[in-house]
Amino acid sequence: MDSFSNAGDLYDPGYHPSPSSGDQLDTSTTEATGYSTLSGDSFGYCRTNSGTSAFSEPTDDNSCSDEHSTLGWPIAKSVASHDVGITSLVETKQPIKVVDKKSDAHEPSDSEIEMMKERFSKLLLGEDMSGSGKGVCTAVAISNAITNLYATVFGQNLRLEPLLPEKKSMWRREMDCLLTVCNYIVEFIPSCQIYQDDKSIELMTSRPRSDISMNLPALQKLDTMLLDILESFKESEFWYVDEGNLPLNTNPTGSFRRVIQRKEEKWWLPVPCVPPGGLSEKSRKQLQHKRDCANQIHKAAIAINSSILAEMEIPETYISALPKSGRASLGDAIYRYMYSTVNFCPDHLLDCLNITSEHEALETADRIEASMYTWRRKAGTNHSKSSWEMVKELMVDTEKNNLLAARAETLLLCLKQRYPELPQTTLDTCKIQYNRDVGQAILESYSRVLEGLAFNIAAWVEDVLYVDKSMKRQS
Repeated sequence: MDSFSNAGDLYDPGYHPSPSSGDQLDTSTTEATGYSTLSGDSFGYCRTNSGTSAFSEPTDDNSCSDEHSTLGWPIAKSVASHDVGITSLVETKQPIKVVDKKSDAHEPSDSEIEMMKERFSKLLLGEDMSGSGKGVCTAVAISNAITNLYATVFGQNLRLEPLLPEKKSMWRREMDCLLTVCNYIVEFIPSCQIYQDDKSIELMTSRPRSDISMNLPALQKLDTMLLDILESFKESEFWYVDEGNLPLNTNPTGSFRRVIQRKEEKWWLPVPCVPPGGLSEKSRKQLQHKRDCANQIHKAAIAINSSILAEMEIPETYISALPKSGRASLGDAIYRYMYSTVNFCPDHLLDCLNITSEHEALETADRIEASMYTWRRKAGTNHSKSSWEMVKELMVDTEKNNLLAARAETLLLCLKQRYPELPQTTLDTCKIQYNRDVGQAILESYSRVLEGLAFNIAAWVEDVLYVDKSMKRQS
């Protein structure tokens, strides 16, 4: 148990944990309790115009086109499109963008170009400015770059209003550079080409890797939708007042201060205000529609992020830090219920646990997940038994461990469904830290920051609607 509790000590200093969504619970009282960011406190934890990639050299005519590959397969230069979610990449001289975007008219300034050079250099150095090669791997460096870019662009955006043009341009330009890496992440598949003389030859053709071709265009669409929602608030019937600028004798009917703990803890957040009579019916319906859209985007981003995390390999450091006994991890009370009950009901068990805070829910999720992998590891362990009695005991133990692991997985899923804004568990953060797959790192970090932005937008809209409802009640 002690070894698992110290798993956090294994983290490299170069890894930047994403902002926990733990504080998201305070954002809106109407929301249920990912790595998401918090409105107003998004980055407490450290949850283009260019048509040429900043991270790959342009391919030449001989790129991936040798007559015989090292595997003995002839490699084709180009392939037809495959129905995998986006148009397949074709071996050409110029890199092909994953999706088409509207080019911004904004020309990068000298300072912006220097910033791009600096960030590109940091990526190559793995964030190790000494140049000694002790930096983080490429996957972690790109994941941190996306997280830091999001912090730079959206970190000071605490209200429903369009992004500043320079911020929006920076986001588009730098994300385009970072995502260009995905243009060169491909998988090779065998195909058959038939010539005019009816002779056929097998070729190895390339196409975008399936996880990238399916998820990246979806994330870019969600990105565009979120920016469009912010852009739609150019003219609105509500406004914001900074907490420090409110006079002491403010008329409560002129502006309403939503009294919730989030506001008390984060006094720097702006206060939403509405006219004394409240919002018009048209404006209220528009806000409700945008809130629903943001919630749907949030769910989609969570689904993509969860699927990517599930595909990541479990680090050996996590496995080695697991407790020796799943029972010791969960506690006797939970263990007895999970093992002795014939009809296991995870909802009833969660009700009995009486979880009162997000921190307690996250701690419970970590314990359940650790016990689940402990039982799976025991069930898959091979033992050399000499007698039949020992073999029968082993079979009983294996069945018992498989049963407990399955019930722990069901309990963990039920817990995450009950608390959808639960921060990522110790295993999730460990996967991100030790991940070496660049494609997965990009998809995970991109979906994580969009998840946070969508949650913040929905929470800000909910704040305005709460104020409007309160003003209607007072008038």
